[in-house]
This record gives sequence, C-alpha cells and structure tokens, in this order.
Amino acid sequence: MNISLLFVGFCIVCANSLDINEIVIIISSQSNRHHEALAEDLKSDIIQQSHILNKDAPIVHLTHIDFPDVVGAWTILPLIPYLRKLHHGNCSWFFFMEDKTRIRLGELLELLNGYDYTQEMWLGHAIRDREATIIHHFQFFEDPQRFAYPNAASGFAISAGLMKRLEVQWGRRKTSSADFSIDYAYELALFIWNDKKGTELTHAPRLCRSAKGNCATYSTSFQHCETSVPKTSIYFAVKTCGKFHGDRVTVVKGTWGKYAEIIRYFSDVEDEAIPTISLGIPNTEQGHCGKTIAILQYVANEIENRPEIKWIIIADDDTILSVARIQKFLSCYNDSEQIVLGERYGFNVYNEDGYNYITGGGGIIFSRGSMQNVVNSNMCKCPSISSPDDMFLGVCFRRLKIEVIHSSLFHQARPVDYAPEYLKDENVVSFHKHWMIDPFAVYNQWFQQEDTQMHNEL
Repeated sequence: MNISLLFVGFCIVCANSLDINEIVIIISSQSNRHHEALAEDLKSDIIQQSHILNKDAPIVHLTHIDFPDVVGAWTILPLIPYLRKLHHGNCSWFFFMEDKTRIRLGELLELLNGYDYTQEMWLGHAIRDREATIIHHFQFFEDPQRFAYPNAASGFAISAGLMKRLEVQWGRRKTSSADFSIDYAYELALFIWNDKKGTELTHAPRLCRSAKGNCATYSTSFQHCETSVPKTSIYFAVKTCGKFHGDRVTVVKGTWGKYAEIIRYFSDVEDEAIPTISLGIPNTEQGHCGKTIAILQYVANEIENRPEIKWIIIADDDTILSVARIQKFLSCYNDSEQIVLGERYGFNVYNEDGYNYITGGGGIIFSRGSMQNVVNSNMCKCPSISSPDDMFLGVCFRRLKIEVIHSSLFHQARPVDYAPEYLKDENVVSFHKHWMIDPFAVYNQWFQQEDTQMHNEL
C-alpha cells in the first residue's frame, strides 16, 4: 500500500551526521489480521520511502512479532531494556508509532537533525488536560494544563541519550503488585519526567495531529473496511439494576438503544415495563463478575440456534455509544476469530504475570466464538460474584489465549475527561458515565446524526 510516497519528493534532507538507518522505528502492532495488515503496510511504506530517498532502510520493529512475550509492550516501558540491548550502539533515535500513524521519512529525518540525540530529549505533539481527570488519577489537579504528554497517534521520538537513562531508571524502579496501565502516553510522560528530576516533553509541531504540508508524521482517522455488519448480527446485553431502571435505562432506550435490533436488559429484578431479565444474581456495589458470566451463559443459550448473530456486546447502563459506528467498526474484524475488542487497560503488565483486559464501561465486544469459549471453560469461574468483571475476564482471556484487541474509539470515561485534541477528528464509538453531564446531550453531539442516518437508509 502506497501510504505517503507523494510527499517524499517535497522533503529536503539535511546533510549532516544523522542518517535514516540511525533511527529505530517501533510500531505498536496487534496480533489480529486487520491490525497485522495495517502494521505490515506501514513497515513496507517506510522501507519504500527510504529506497526512494536512496538511503539504507531503518530497522522497523512490529511489537507483536519482535516482542510477543512482552505483555505490556503497548505501554512502551517494558520494551526499554530490550531496545537498549538490541540497539545501544547503532541507534541515535527511537521513534514510536501506532498502526494508524503515517510517516514522511524525509521530513522526520529533517526534524530530528535539528536536535542532539546525545542529550536527554524526547519529542512529540504535546497535548494537555483541560481539567483533572480520573483516567490520569487526578494528577496535577490544581493545574492539569501544566503537564504535557504526547498524542501517541502522532508518534514520538526518544533520543539515545534519554533511553540510556531510562534503562537505568527502569532497572531501579520499585515493583508493585497493583499497577494499572490506562493511558500509556501519559504514564510514559510521568515516568520520563520522574517527579521533576527527569525530562519534559518537547513539543514538535511537525509531529502532527492531522495531515498538513510539512508534517513529518500525522494520525489518521478510522476508516471502515467493508460494508457495515448488519444490525441483526449484533446482540447488545445491557447490565443494570433496579435502582437505575428509572434514569439510566431511560437514557439507553431514548438514545442508542432504539437503534439496536437485538437488545436485552439484565437486572437484579424483573421489570416488565422495560422489560428486564433477572438471572438471580443480586446486585453488588463493586465488581459484577457473577452477573456478567451469567449474562454470557444466558446469551449463549439464547443464540444457540441463531447463527446470524456474530457479535455480543456487553455494555453498562451508563454507556453511551453509537450502534451505526459499531456496525462500521466491526467491518474490519473477522467474527470467526477468538477476539474481544474495546478499550484495553492493563494490570501488572510490567511483569510477566500481568494481563490485559477490555475495560467494561466503554463496552466489551465478543466474537461469538470467544464468548462460547469463555462460557464453556472451567477456567472462567468467578472467584466471587463481586469480583471486577472486566479484570477477571482479562485473566480468563489470557488463560484461553483469546486476543484482546485495543481500539482508541472506545472510552471508559466522559468526553470532558479527555484532551480535546485527543478526540478531534476521531469516529468515536463510545463514552461512559453520566456523572455531571447530560447524557442525552453527549449522545446528540457525538452519535445521533450517524445513528439516525444509517437507520433512515435501511
């Protein structure tokens, strides 16, 4: 795939000591046909660009191939010792990018030539929180805009000088048995900053949020792959409880729920007015493992003779989403694969015994096969009904070798909890929580038009 060759001819490569083969490029890739293809196309384009520039190609790592056993490779930090071991003597810059990042190699070389790689430096498209947010543990709550972190989809560069220090810092870190990984770009920035003892991000405008004339890199928006999957192939299971029937369920039924062809509401009490289905599991204030596993078992039985249902989505009663965008999103994935999709979090992924999971608030999408695998396995029995359901499912997925596939289109929090630049131009699929917002207004702003349009086209 010819991604950005049109731009190479316009690049002026500075003639000094830095060359393309002194840049090691790391693409955060995933073990899934769709994402593997994106990463391979990106790697091929980088190599082709280097040939057009008459330069030796840089080393390009695909994390799912070159570091398959590093559970938290997506967080970058656990890769530091591996990258240093491989490249400590043959690399001036490490450039990290996602499979939706596009790169203009000549422009990137020109940009990096303006900085001293022997110094502790890192470059990225700086973004800042507008208010203290739960996804960043309310850091810098008095002035959240003071701290900059990179827009990861634009890519970011770390000098060899900084990587040397980070390797030492990583080796001396205090290990924890309860590390959560949520927003890797923010957490990486905190680690590098090192409580004022380290290095702050240098804003590089040419590492762009979207394509512009002299961009060295830019982020691309999601493009659906084929025809949207039919509504009849998606089963929505909404978790609720009696105390939320009058408000949260009303929001679901008044927004995205009316566009779902197959939707069930699972509660601790039966309410014929909705209607809800009670599975005999009492409501718990913390985790909902018992309820979630019971829902999956119920769905597996209900759809046993309905082969047209390919995807099962578990959503909270305060999840706000777009049915139409989910239909488009799923066009890129094969329902015959053992996969789950949504927003990936990590627990103890800096250690070998850690695991990734799909955070429940933004919605968890199961392929039919992965759901059946969970339901049929003896390795997926809840420790208690109040265990955190999304985290326990992550343990279950790892045991069963079900691939956890991340998409930045799903969100565990509200729109106001994210930097505006992060959400700009994204075909967002979901948000979560009604706290201090109007959920109808959020739905109308982000999702109503597309849901209505697709519904009218049917």
